[in-house]
Amino acid sequence: MEAIYWLLLCVLLIGVELATMGLTTIWFAAGAFAAFIAANLGGNLFIQLLILIAVSVILLIFTRPLAVKYLNSRTVKTNVESLVGRSAVVTEDIDNLQNKGLASINGQIWTARSLDDHIGYVQGEQVDIVEIRGNKLIVRKHIQEV
Repeated sequence: MEAIYWLLLCVLLIGVELATMGLTTIWFAAGAFAAFIAANLGGNLFIQLLILIAVSVILLIFTRPLAVKYLNSRTVKTNVESLVGRSAVVTEDIDNLQNKGLASINGQIWTARSLDDHIGYVQGEQVDIVEIRGNKLIVRKHIQEV
């Protein structure tokens, strides 16, 4: 019966890892799976717990830094990405051909450029942010939600 509990714990920890993507609980899921194997081989509860802790800690210490380095190598540690998909207000006419334009979001003024070089926006117009290039908001016509 202990083996089933270890397997359930393993599945639960994998579920938590998938939900959080924090690269923490996956190592404990591996430890729970190792304890599951130990339980099936007849190891007592003390041995199972020892294996759970040992496998989890060893994997956490030795493989997590490598996993973080290679799996999160493209992550930019800013909150700027949260602006994509939101709306801004044009505070200075946006005209890519004249290389001008400003937009305001959350009380901050950003340099803004149109997604299409041939489409401009006038002061006071609402636009949607589609991406950020360097320190510029790339915007398009605001799409009204129904």
